[in-house]
Amino acid sequence: MSNTIRPAAVAGAFYPADPRVLQQMIDGLLHAVPIQPAAAPKAIIAPHAGYIYSGPVAASAYARLTPIRNRVRRVVLLGPSHRVYVKGLALTHATHYATPLGLIPIDMAAMQQLAALPQVSYLDSAHADEHSLEVHLPFLQTVLDQFTLVPIVVGEASPPQVAEALALLWGGDETVIVISSDLSHFHDYRTAQVLDQATSQAIEALAPERIGYDDACGRNPVNGLLQLAKQQHLHAKTIDLRNSGDTAGSYDRVVGYGAYVFN
Repeated sequence: MSNTIRPAAVAGAFYPADPRVLQQMIDGLLHAVPIQPAAAPKAIIAPHAGYIYSGPVAASAYARLTPIRNRVRRVVLLGPSHRVYVKGLALTHATHYATPLGLIPIDMAAMQQLAALPQVSYLDSAHADEHSLEVHLPFLQTVLDQFTLVPIVVGEASPPQVAEALALLWGGDETVIVISSDLSHFHDYRTAQVLDQATSQAIEALAPERIGYDDACGRNPVNGLLQLAKQQHLHAKTIDLRNSGDTAGSYDRVVGYGAYVFN
């Protein structure tokens, strides 16, 4: 089978297209994170906006993976679909994802396993321009050594449907789960703080029933993780909670960003 590369779609928009500038930016974001000694997470939730807005919050989560950079061999990455209607979970036929920092091989065997589930199908158009997965990749390329990727775009899917897919690839220490989600959108600064705090409390309580349509754009993959995390007896912790008013935006219409780890 010949290689099929899904090229970077939002380089130069959501993050720098120049690899040197991009690497310097990510290194700076990671170095700014005050790391506290903690067990390495099995799963993280991190935001997916432009780096000037959500990069500092995403770095808070990704810095936690640095101590296990030699151990992780596979990343299962789920994010919401912003541009294409997806029923269930969408896979890609691509063999690699590309960023300015290089190519990431896709775990084709894992994709075939997932494709056997009734809620999972191949839909390359869902991946073509989707930023919710892509913006995480340069962080992963920086904090991990060699790894394969299982990229999944999540559309209309229930928590049990997402949880079933995650359980199939849960694995051991070699596998990390990454869920891509921003929080509330376009409220004033104080309203967003209240709403996002409530969402963070629901995540820490592993309570998907408390996270609704307007609480998180990645609510479907988030809620699937919460259901499975409860079954796996994991604990969730909020490690960063800010919004675009705290980073690079105005205070009248903000987007919320949270970083969470699951151990």
